[in-house]
Amino acid sequence: MWYVLLILLILVVLGELYTLALRCRRGHPDWKILRLWRYAHRGYHDKPRIPENSMAAFRRALDRRFGVELDVHLMKDGRLAVIHDSSLLRTAGVDVAVEDLTAEELKQYRLEGTDEQIPLLEEVLTLFEGQTPLIVELKAERGNYNELAAAAVAMLDRYRVQYCIESFDPRCLQWLRKNRPEIVRGQLSEQFLRHEKDGANLSRLTRFVLSNLLMNCLTVPDFIAYRFSDRDCLSVRWCRRFYKVQEINWTIADRRDMEAAERAGNLVIFERFDPKGE
Repeated sequence: MWYVLLILLILVVLGELYTLALRCRRGHPDWKILRLWRYAHRGYHDKPRIPENSMAAFRRALDRRFGVELDVHLMKDGRLAVIHDSSLLRTAGVDVAVEDLTAEELKQYRLEGTDEQIPLLEEVLTLFEGQTPLIVELKAERGNYNELAAAAVAMLDRYRVQYCIESFDPRCLQWLRKNRPEIVRGQLSEQFLRHEKDGANLSRLTRFVLSNLLMNCLTVPDFIAYRFSDRDCLSVRWCRRFYKVQEINWTIADRRDMEAAERAGNLVIFERFDPKGE
């Protein structure tokens, strides 16, 4: 009989440790506004006419009264570029890393065969002052997570915008927790072991830890932004049950998935369709 009690005790302790590892913060007052919107993924783009993360895509989102999710990289001159990939090969046809460019050099390139330039963060923030909210994703490269987070927050402070910040890299969220705890911060994740191309440079152990949100105890996020197709994840469910954390789903590509996410109380980051159906 004693060994049954021992096993039960071990299970209880493991459950407690698991719950502590997934620690989240709840009740941030900014959710009163952030929850009111749907968010266009990399702007409300319409390829090939309107590229992702372009000023045209951001203006189109504003015209339709959508919030926007966008990506931010730190360049070598300390300026911030709004673009998803570090390499410009996919988006601008040139195999150069945005981290190796200055703002002046960045303006030489055009997005996806159009006349659209790669925006700077301040250009986008000027557009969104007093408008719909932003989900700002920090794209840390080459170990620049602290510098990127500090530069992004300093720029955001200069504008009257409503926003939250997310990142796949927990170290960005650690910086926010330590230095700017009042900002709404979120952990981006997915089932990395299911999507081999994502995080291919990471060890299997790291991908397991990130997939299961086991760094939450260090970052204490306000929300979990999880890939919609991977949402049936025990750690995400555990975070919602015990910490009542806000979930955001990406990337929603049709109305049925959007309605399923919203029925569950989740916010949506969408693309390739009109959520308003007008």
